[in-house]
Amino acid sequence: MTATTGRAGRREWIGLAVLLLPTLVLAMDMGVLFFAVPYISTTLAPTGTQQLWIMDMYSFLLAGLLITMGALGDRIGRRRLLMIGAAGFIGASLLAAWADSAGQLIAARALLGTAGATVMPSTLALIRNMFHDARQRQIALGAWGGMLTAGATLGPVAGGLLLDHYWWGSAFLLAVPVMALVLLTAPVLLPEYRSAASNGRFDLLGAALSMAAILPLVYGVKTLSVEGWSLLPALAVPAGLLLAAAFVWRQRTAADPLLDLSLFRIRTFSGAISVNTIAMFAMMGFTLFTSQYLQLVKGMSPLTASLWSLVPSVGVGAAVGIGSALAGKVRPAVLMGSGFLVGAAGFAMMTLVGAHSPLALILVAAGVLAAGTVGTMTMTAEMVVSAAPVERAGAASATSETAVELGSSLGIALLGAAGAAIYRHRLDGALPAGVDGEAARTAQDTLGGAATVAAHLPGRLGADLLEAARTAFTDGLHVAALVGLVLALGASVLAYRLMRHLPAAAPTADPEPATA
Repeated sequence: MTATTGRAGRREWIGLAVLLLPTLVLAMDMGVLFFAVPYISTTLAPTGTQQLWIMDMYSFLLAGLLITMGALGDRIGRRRLLMIGAAGFIGASLLAAWADSAGQLIAARALLGTAGATVMPSTLALIRNMFHDARQRQIALGAWGGMLTAGATLGPVAGGLLLDHYWWGSAFLLAVPVMALVLLTAPVLLPEYRSAASNGRFDLLGAALSMAAILPLVYGVKTLSVEGWSLLPALAVPAGLLLAAAFVWRQRTAADPLLDLSLFRIRTFSGAISVNTIAMFAMMGFTLFTSQYLQLVKGMSPLTASLWSLVPSVGVGAAVGIGSALAGKVRPAVLMGSGFLVGAAGFAMMTLVGAHSPLALILVAAGVLAAGTVGTMTMTAEMVVSAAPVERAGAASATSETAVELGSSLGIALLGAAGAAIYRHRLDGALPAGVDGEAARTAQDTLGGAATVAAHLPGRLGADLLEAARTAFTDGLHVAALVGLVLALGASVLAYRLMRHLPAAAPTADPEPATA
């Protein structure tokens, strides 16, 4: 890094490439399992509950430990924590690939989530340490956000391609060479940083309360969205909220808190967190409908559907490029508000999608929706790490990523529940005569259930059921799109109000430490 200008040099940009690779792998890790589930079910014979835990254990542990690991990185060193996480991820990936029982695979997924929670905040916090020039940091963080999007998009495709040629465990081995490369190059290319202000006792009680609050919340909303009403997940949500209140109380009273709540008094930080959570709620909640539409309404195979789902990423790339070009020339409030308006236009287009609409309509609508929301989220990532003091970058990054995880889970749960309720209501009054009893109940549960039932019904009766189910599904899609439209419009206003104090041109470098 040039001492006189504070601008990053070749070493920092190569170091950024090292940080982007594990970011891509972590974002892909959930998607690569989508196609592996049938193979895992055949080989390991998990129960329905075990199958749910195989899918969700990773995200549960990731969300529950992000704040703890972000604060730990501030104390022991962010590069050190990154390398510990990379080594742990290699070991957990190998255990998952060669697991010979459902219980072993669940345990391996828990270890993967724990290791992922150490890697994610470390990558974002190290970018904050490596790029002090505001313009360069914005470019670096834009690339980081782009890797998250690319990973979520490429994960299912990579999983499908691997499973065409190898056994299901190969899906877990993608991370091994990447994390090995991190271990080899991090000591040379990445700086070490630990906060001088984090020398007190580590808040073990706060760490326990953090996980104890987030896990039941994520578990409750995900289980209710997938399985419908059940007492245990319904009780888990208020229990998580009570534990979250206890966590906040602990952070306010502890001598050395895990999370510095004064960060939320920074208007830019709290505003970026709020906007990012809403964006993830809207976008991830609707991704569930898009993937089902392609497979169950348009009748595509999972691999074909995943390949078509790459098309909307063109809009995301264009949005990120336009946002980067306008940054420093247009006020962030205007860019973010406009991004949500673009996302709202995508939701409006989704309300026009029907069971027999051309494929281009939903692909264009998804592209416009993703372009607006992802483009906005790229800007908020830069705001989060820039607004927080440099010594608290790890905790700030972890807080932002925790909000992203919760926004994703809530979006999938609540928008999914709204769509499912409309689907059941509309199909209840449209079932063809002759479909009753257990077959009717299965068809009303999900569109996938209706497709299974229709395949076993004779001729015209099966076709009529499938047509009615697809129409009911698109009705649910329309309701979810309307909810997303309202959210996007409200977020546009909120983003403008919360960020209007920021000027168009950001400072060229970090302020002096005393000022920060």
